[in-house]
Amino acid sequence: MTPDQYCQEKAARSGSSFYYAFLFLPPERRRAITALYAFCREVDDIVDECTESSVARMKLAWWRTQVDALYRGDAEHPVMKALAPHIQQFGIQDRQLYAVIEGMEMDLDQLRYPTWAALEKYCWHAAGVVGEMSAGIFGQVTPPTLEYARKLGTAFQLTNIIRDVGDDARRGRIYLPQEDLDRFGVKATEILNGVHSDNFVQLMRFQTERARAYYRDAMRALPESERRAQRPGLMMAAIYATLLDEIERDGWHVLEQRISLTPIRKFWLAWRTWVGGGKWVVRRLSR
Repeated sequence: MTPDQYCQEKAARSGSSFYYAFLFLPPERRRAITALYAFCREVDDIVDECTESSVARMKLAWWRTQVDALYRGDAEHPVMKALAPHIQQFGIQDRQLYAVIEGMEMDLDQLRYPTWAALEKYCWHAAGVVGEMSAGIFGQVTPPTLEYARKLGTAFQLTNIIRDVGDDARRGRIYLPQEDLDRFGVKATEILNGVHSDNFVQLMRFQTERARAYYRDAMRALPESERRAQRPGLMMAAIYATLLDEIERDGWHVLEQRISLTPIRKFWLAWRTWVGGGKWVVRRLSR
């Protein structure tokens, strides 16, 4: 199995919405974004799958050595070998890859986030910086597009947090800022115990509107001249924003279930965005 094949299988097995956006890219850009996604999956899976934090820390430390090796030209892991041909061409910097690892380390250090400012920092490490690198691979030219990518990455991460409240609570983790829980009168123990109250609904409505504000700001930051190049990100925006709508339509019953879109619906949203040049997504999410 070649390094590219390894990354392709990693992406396909994940079932992520990101995979659908990759399908429409030219081969070289597709190989680059698939390798980057595989790197993110590798380090994220460490935190999700390791029951001992000390083991997870050692594995993340090893991935730091792999980033070092990548920029020395002697990477060992198939993901890094697949990524190596693209780092110079698409401007992927070692500090950006380290930032992703730091985001995973934050998951080992924190089970709670006291304020939105603290959670926003985590969102940048977990998704915003990935958005920056992805935008470069897709063909980013102007600085405002990086701002778009950071905002969109934060919107994606907030959508994930909203969707996964129940799953995270079963792991003893609450990403929703404590200041927001206090504001809406929701106790952490209620979330951990799966209590779906009126106060919880109000809390989740607030988080949903926050996520939509980031989608809106992202769309407004994207220059019209770069929309076609950034269609893969807009495909993901169409999928994630539709998921957010479904969660709201279901009444934010995220404590007891994990709401998702069917593969065919994801593909249809991606195809519609690609064919339409992303215009309808920008119009929809800018409102």
